[in-house]
Amino acid sequence: MTMTDPIADMLTRIRNANSAMFDTVKMPSSKLKENLAKVLEREGFIAGFTVSKVDGKPGNQLEIALKYSEDRKKTIIASSASPSPDFASTRSPTRCPRSSAASAWPSSRRATA
Repeated sequence: MTMTDPIADMLTRIRNANSAMFDTVKMPSSKLKENLAKVLEREGFIAGFTVSKVDGKPGNQLEIALKYSEDRKKTIIASSASPSPDFASTRSPTRCPRSSAASAWPSSRRATA
C-alpha cells in the first residue's frame, strides 16, 4: 500500500502520540522523515529520534522520543493544516466590508421612494 502524504502521516502520528502522552512513537522511516525529524529536534519540538533496522521487515523504523516539560506539559500544543490558496473563507453578511460598487446596485431590502 502506498502512502499519498508521508509528511501528514508522520505529523499525525506525532500529534496523536503527544495527545496520548506517549514517550515515543514509531513509524516506517524514509530520508524525508529523518530530515523532518532532524528539523523538529533542532527546533526543540522533540527530544530526539533513532533509526533502526527491523528484523524480518523491509526498510528501517524511525522512533521519535517526544518532549515534555518537567511537569509533564506538552511541548507541541497544537498543529493544524493551513488552508490551500484556493480556500474560500466565508463571512457573515454583517461582517463583510461594504464597497461603493455594491451600494450602487438596487437592493430588494431597501425601500424605494
